[in-house]
Parts: sequence; structure tokens; C-alpha cells
Amino acid sequence: MSRLVLVLGDQLSMDLSALKKAEKGKDIVVIAEVSEEAGYVKHHPKKIALIFAAMRKFAKALEEDGWEVRYTRLDDPDNAGSIVGELLRRAEETDAPGVICTEPGEWRLINKLRHAPIKTHILNDDRFIASHKEFEDWAEGRKALRMEYFYREMRRKTGLMMEGDQPAGDKWNFDHDNRKPAPDEVTHEWPLWFEPDAEVEEVLALVEERFADHFGDLRPFGFATTREQALKALDHFVAKALPKFGDYQDAMMEESAFLYHAVLSPYINLGLLGPLEVCQAVEKAWKNGDAPINAAEGFIRQIIGWREYVRGIYFLEGPEYAGRNGLKQERDLPAFYWGAETRMNCVAHAVGQTKEHAYAHHIQRLMVTGNFALLAGVDPHQVQEWYLAVYADAYEWVEAPNVVGMSQFADGGIIASKPYVSSGAYINRMSDYCKGCHYSVSKKTGEGACPFNLLYWHFLDRHRERFEGNPRMAQMYRTWDRMDEERRETVLREAGEWLDRLEAGETV
Repeated sequence: MSRLVLVLGDQLSMDLSALKKAEKGKDIVVIAEVSEEAGYVKHHPKKIALIFAAMRKFAKALEEDGWEVRYTRLDDPDNAGSIVGELLRRAEETDAPGVICTEPGEWRLINKLRHAPIKTHILNDDRFIASHKEFEDWAEGRKALRMEYFYREMRRKTGLMMEGDQPAGDKWNFDHDNRKPAPDEVTHEWPLWFEPDAEVEEVLALVEERFADHFGDLRPFGFATTREQALKALDHFVAKALPKFGDYQDAMMEESAFLYHAVLSPYINLGLLGPLEVCQAVEKAWKNGDAPINAAEGFIRQIIGWREYVRGIYFLEGPEYAGRNGLKQERDLPAFYWGAETRMNCVAHAVGQTKEHAYAHHIQRLMVTGNFALLAGVDPHQVQEWYLAVYADAYEWVEAPNVVGMSQFADGGIIASKPYVSSGAYINRMSDYCKGCHYSVSKKTGEGACPFNLLYWHFLDRHRERFEGNPRMAQMYRTWDRMDEERRETVLREAGEWLDRLEAGETV
């Protein structure tokens, strides 16, 4: 008797464990566009279009490979509206006794499948380099779960950039070389984009009709929607941008949304590209002398280090992780995260770029939008839901640890040893944003003072009991304590007044 084989929208891989376990010619693949998954947060229209278009093309590829596929479009009048509902509908059609699927990347959906009124066998997702057990074994007994040490284990396991038992270049990490400020110009063309074909245009029209009230610009749309296109995007990055990726991976520029970044994470997280094959392509370029070691190592660390590590944390910590609020911050997410006006040029550009492209790179996320939310005391759950909604590469397994742990320090220090907060000086050093800002980054107090400067000290002061014993923050508190009392009072008063204006809905 035929079984159902569930393939989710971020599992578009021919070597998916559920497909490997299934029997071609007998079992029936189920793929469904459903309103529950498209709307549990208000996903960016580009993200929805990318996933739906890639799903439709993957279904065709499966059929060409000999699979029977039952595909449900969002506008199908018989659409049940949920993954479980679609499985039950297809089971009734086919008399299938059960379902096999690969583990979803969100506890929300895992729990729905575990409690579905149909026998469901959930298989491990072996597209990742580290299994849950490997990560659990690595984490067991450690006082601190620092990514750097996990990353070294992944280097040893994969052999990437290794010379025997030692790392290439006699260093595990070349991050010190990857902190150059924004260049005068970017010589690299934008990431490789693809003109929508008729099938993609059909999806775009559907998204325009159904999700017009979602934040973000749907057009122009140029994401890869097949594995073949994603491979071309990978080749383009390696040839054109990788050589300078390391140098400028932390830089930010008004006139360049992408600089030398790969913009491959949407394709890796969808399943169109495998993490190991991407890293091997980068390693090959380095071995051939086409990219410096700092660029290759920095990129590979993002994939087999950070990406694998945050997935490990997400599943190790369990379903409650995404809701943590260790600093008890409760301010509502400001309206300018959804496109309302703000005078802060850095935030306006990061949000504007997000609206236009469903993309911002890691420093824009961490040190601009994330930094501001942390300094201002925003509820981390609202911050996490925003990141989950607005980025094309966002799924909870990767977004929750990055936001709740790394960006907002809401997990109490599991991921980060200290909160990632900074004044305006860091943004000024790494970008050209401050030159065109309403505020003056050099002003610490008074009319026109940079809000990041005021809120930085306000954050440290209100969380002093939590952080003054942290060795990595001791110098910050010594600097604060050396200020005369009148200046400290001025900083706190002006920061409080600025937050009051924010709270009142004024343009700040």
C-alpha cells in the first residue's frame, strides 16, 4: 500500500531523507502551499513567492524523475489550509495508511505532525553536517557552549581547510582580517538574479493578490527558483565576490545593499544547495589561489560553524527557547521597523533594504536593527517575529537563536558571553550611514545627539546588576563610573526623554 511522503517548502532536496526512505513508483509525494504556513507570521512577499515558485518547480523535477506528486496550490478550492489538513485529504484520496517526512525546522510544525490523526514517521534531517546527537554529545558537560569550539569539530569532521590535524594557515579563525570598514566603491556586480519566467510570474500574481498587506516589495523579483539557477548563483559568487568577501563582510554602505556577500542563504535554507557543496566550492577557489584564506575561512565558518551551531542550540534548548526574555524587556517594536519614518539613517537604510530585497547582511541585522532593539528595551519575541517575517532566509531554527540568543541576549547568555550593544561609534566606523544622518554621531548629549550614544549608557545603567560582574563588560562600567555625576544624569535623562518620544509615536 502506498504511503504519503511529505516534502515541505524548505526541504527541496532530491536527497531528502524522506525521499531516500520512500519507494519511487509506489509512494506518493505530497507538497502543499497552505495559508497556515504562509501566514503564521506576515512573511515578506518576496519570501512567499520564492518558496512557492521553488516548490512548484521542485514538484515538476520530482515528476520528471519518476515520482507521483500530489501538489496543492494556494488557490486550489479544495485546499485544506494546513499541512496536516492536506495530509488527511490526500490520505483519504489514496487510502494511504501513513506518512513519512523529514523533520521540520520549527517546533511548531513538529508538534503538529506528532499529534496528527494519521500515523506519521518523522525522519532525521541529514542535510545538516551535525546530527542532533552529535551536537548534544559535544554540548554535554560544557560550562559554556561557544561556537568557536564547535566549529573546530566541524572542520575536523569535514576536513575543510585542514592540513592533517591542523587548520590551514595554522589558525582556526581569520576574523581579525575581516573587519575593514566600508570601501569607497564596490567593484562587484550584484548577486546573480534571474528574470521571472511564466511560472514565476504566475506565483507573483498570486502573492500580489493574497498578501498585498504584508510588509515588503514583491517586485522586482530575481531569486533563483531551481537548483540549476542556485548553482549558477554559487558559481557567480565564488568567481566575482568571494575574493573580497572576507575583507568587507562587516561593512555597510548606503549605495550597496549586498557589497561582496553571497546571498546564498535563501537557497541553502530552502534545500536547493547543500551546505557542504557550497563550502567545497569556496575551498576549491582558495586552493586554486582565486580567493585569500581569510575570505574562504570566514565564509566556511558561517556555514559549518555558525549555521550548524545555531541549529544545534535550537533543538537542544527545546520549544520554549524562542519565547525567552532573560532581560525582561517589554517595549513594543517601533513602527519604523515596518517602514514608518525614522531620522536614524542607519536604521532607515537597514529597514528600507529589508523591505526592498527581503535581505540584510549579518552586521546590519546584529549591529543596527538588533542593536537598537536591545538598547531600547524591545520585547525580544516581537523582534524575533519581525526577523522571521521579513527575511527570505528566515526559518525559526536559524532565526530564533540568532535573535533571541545572539542579538537580544534573551536566552541569558547561552550563545553570547555578553550582549552585542554598541554606541554610534561602531556604526560610524563600519559604514557610511552616519554622514547623511539627522543626528550627529560625535554628539554624546544635547540637541541632535546620536540616539545610539544615549541608549548605550541607558542600557548599561538599567541592567547594571545583571552585567557589572561580566569580565568582558568591566571596562564599560569603569568608563561610566568615571563620568561626573552631572553628565551621567544628563545622559540618562535625555535617553529617557528620547524613549518617551518613541513610545508616544513621534518621529525619532
